Amino acid sequence: MATKKKVGYTKAWYALAVTRIMLGFVFLWAFLDKTFGLGMATEASKAWLAGGSPTTGFLKFGVNAESPFAGFFGSLAGNPLVDWLFMLGLLGIGLALILGIGLRIAAVSGALLMVMMWAAVLPLENNPIIDDHLVYAAVLVVIAGSPRKWSLTDWWLSQDFVKKNKWLW
Repeated sequence: MATKKKVGYTKAWYALAVTRIMLGFVFLWAFLDKTFGLGMATEASKAWLAGGSPTTGFLKFGVNAESPFAGFFGSLAGNPLVDWLFMLGLLGIGLALILGIGLRIAAVSGALLMVMMWAAVLPLENNPIIDDHLVYAAVLVVIAGSPRKWSLTDWWLSQDFVKKNKWLW
């Protein structure tokens, strides 16, 4: 009986690993599309490398005008520091999730990013409380505390700088 239960958990951990990798590609794709203007959400002429601001579109046009935070988020649009932090966040979170390394910091920063995006679209259109941003944030927290199947964790944890900085686990 215990063996079957353990096998079930093992399958669940692999399913969570697939979820981690897929979510990593969500973040990495956003980074790549905004950097190079691959034509999905960002036109080539508005790419970061073409001089566009990766945050302006959402912060000017995606923020709900009725949000209690609309003024705050609007004031961030086009700020080069915000652009850099956002893009480094997308890249770092995406790579961490795909590789299965640095998941604590990826989960915290990714959840924070998702909660900020949720706050920007308040009040929500389809549900009074929950939207996909909060679901992503919750999944990130679960991933950070789960076993790291299909990852580079063993290599990552053997690095001296990681051993000295446990927050990088």
